[in-house]
Amino acid sequence: MVKRQNALYRAAFTMIELIFAIVVVSVVVLTLPIMIQMVSKGVEDNIVQEAIFAASTELMESTSYYWDANSMQDNNLSNLERVININNVCESNASNPRYGLAPGHIAQPYHRRCLEDSTTDPADSDSALFPNLDNAEHVDQLMFTDNTTDEVGYKEDYHSTVDVNRTNDVKEVTITIRPSSGGDPITRLRTYSANIGEVDFYKRRL
Repeated sequence: MVKRQNALYRAAFTMIELIFAIVVVSVVVLTLPIMIQMVSKGVEDNIVQEAIFAASTELMESTSYYWDANSMQDNNLSNLERVININNVCESNASNPRYGLAPGHIAQPYHRRCLEDSTTDPADSDSALFPNLDNAEHVDQLMFTDNTTDEVGYKEDYHSTVDVNRTNDVKEVTITIRPSSGGDPITRLRTYSANIGEVDFYKRRL
């Protein structure tokens, strides 16, 4: 006698298992574009942060420059940055006319002094010999210059513009970061530098 197997006991997917598999696949297919979008946005946000950090570094670097090209006009005397006599704040020094004093200056060696030429005004042109704040100015300069083939067309490029404006003894340095695609700037950082000259290190003598 031949035994027949009932069709109900054959191995197969049940309706519940099939529906569950369809739901899982649907969820994965629907959420995958969102996950890719979130990852891309995270990468773009990181690049924006890098642009802001780079702008901050560029701004701090500019503050290490001389205040003005004329600040080093008599550098052969001491190799120190001098105070430019703006609005005639410097007074002549009777003991040494070449080193004038401004309010707050101390009449001692290695302290801040005015320029020998009391009529010198801030320079209108840049000086390559003495890097000064005016040299920091530039317009629409690309911030990330090391774009690899994989990055080109994927990430946004950013450009920086540095403006330097003088009001009496203070120069305002402003750096603005904009995306290459246009639109509003993502950040604008600002710092100030004053015409106070430079002090030398005191040399201990035995």
